[in-house]
Amino acid sequence: MEGEVRGLHETAYLLGFFALLSTFLALFRDRLLASSFGAGGLLDTYYAAFRIPDIVFVSIASLVSVFILVPLLTQADKDSDRHQMIGNVLAGFSIAMLLTTVALWILMPQILSAFFPTLVAQGDTLLLLSRILLLQPIFLGVSGILASVTQVRGRYLLYALAPLLYNMGIIFGIAFFYPIFGLQGIAYGVVIGAFFHMAIQVPFIRRSAYLKRASFKINAQELWKIVSISIPRTISIAANQVALLSLVIMSATLGAGAVSIFSLAFNLQAAPLSIIGASYSVAAFPTLSRFFALGKKDYFNTQIINASRHIIFWSLPLMSLVIVLRAHIVRVTLGAGAFDWADTRLTAAALALFIVSLTAQALSLLFVRGYYAAGETRKPLVVNVSTATGIVVGAYLFVRLFEHSDVWRFFIEELLRVEGIAGTEILMLPLSYAIFSVVNVLVFIVLYERDFGTLHRHISKTLFQSFSAAIVAGFFAHQTLQISDGILDINTFIGVFSLGLMAGVVGIIAGGVLLYILDNKEMKEVSAALHNKFWKYAPIFSGGSERSTDR
Repeated sequence: MEGEVRGLHETAYLLGFFALLSTFLALFRDRLLASSFGAGGLLDTYYAAFRIPDIVFVSIASLVSVFILVPLLTQADKDSDRHQMIGNVLAGFSIAMLLTTVALWILMPQILSAFFPTLVAQGDTLLLLSRILLLQPIFLGVSGILASVTQVRGRYLLYALAPLLYNMGIIFGIAFFYPIFGLQGIAYGVVIGAFFHMAIQVPFIRRSAYLKRASFKINAQELWKIVSISIPRTISIAANQVALLSLVIMSATLGAGAVSIFSLAFNLQAAPLSIIGASYSVAAFPTLSRFFALGKKDYFNTQIINASRHIIFWSLPLMSLVIVLRAHIVRVTLGAGAFDWADTRLTAAALALFIVSLTAQALSLLFVRGYYAAGETRKPLVVNVSTATGIVVGAYLFVRLFEHSDVWRFFIEELLRVEGIAGTEILMLPLSYAIFSVVNVLVFIVLYERDFGTLHRHISKTLFQSFSAAIVAGFFAHQTLQISDGILDINTFIGVFSLGLMAGVVGIIAGGVLLYILDNKEMKEVSAALHNKFWKYAPIFSGGSERSTDR
């Protein structure tokens, strides 16, 4: 469990594999929630209760997160300096979180009344859940600080296991605490999951001498130096959370179940984002920081190019398949119990809109980490704050247009096949999110080429080949659904799952064949990395001169 992992692709595949396992648990968790409550008031309350704790997490924990600590730990000359830095950060973070948690506990009724008046009017459940969940950012914040050490030391398996334990805690709360304590029992499960998210990393950190009692001393000057560097990054991340909070507040005004539809669809699109985008960006981050600290900007640029190519390679075909199979995905993952067919169709439509921006979101994660590795926080701040503002304003305008333009409503409902269903206004929120996510990455590409070097020439071939494979994969998957219509009983879980799986496999094979015909470079590099990792002999494809930069 504490083995060292190095190499861009090896690390990304490890993180991606465990992100996939975590995704299965997250989907099972959401299925339990959807089948128990449906898209209604109780589930709206559950998701709304996370918003204030999440804002706390990004506002305070991100001041001392891996984005800032990894470059600083990489640049430190001695282990004693690193130990002192972690102890100082943990002590300062603990005091800040304690004061913030107490203040929010007291002010929570007023805050919730201002943000979610319709949900607060239904009782004290939202208040109780929000107060319990204030414990979550404490544990996740400490976990993020410890994760900076595990990443720098290459202990990615520990880092990858943490989300698994988090989701296991929530599932435990749903299965065992909910029957006893009601909805607050699920909140207890969330807190337990957050605790184990932190605890899995503690034994290694202790053995590495990072948690010596003598190091837990606050050096105000050093702590302020770290925090001052972090402030732009914190505002940048907080802007996205404020945008999400605004969308949730907006969805709460669109009727019962709207918050649930938005949140469930967002969680579904976050699954491939974490598997692809987060895996490559996290895997590349320590190496990017090291290359930039050593002044090896050519290697830095090559690492960004390699990661970008593989993000595009994986994400575009997957995006196409999710759009085609969206109803099957939602029905398999969420369609049980109180979650009816109307809920399924609305969630599937929202998922399709979210997933259009999958490649853009994944590349944005990489570019942001690239800028942070280079010590640049101002440009990500400006871009992300502008994007967040655009998301909120765009959502408001799209909703107003949807309510007053029959042509626009008809176009959206026919395009996404949700005609005749109440509550389709909610689709304007993921539409705005997707549009401005694409704008976000286009701005980052322009800035990156100006600051670090040419990018588009190195990714254009991959973009063309992966887009072509995405079209072919989507077409064959859709044709498989059409041909198989009536053969399988889609009113059963097995029937829906089998049909979706069959169409997905056919689409993947078709896309893979096209990439093979096109002599796709990324496919060769994937083959080489897997052979090198699991079969331990010289791979057929060496990946060319870029291989040395992956180590």
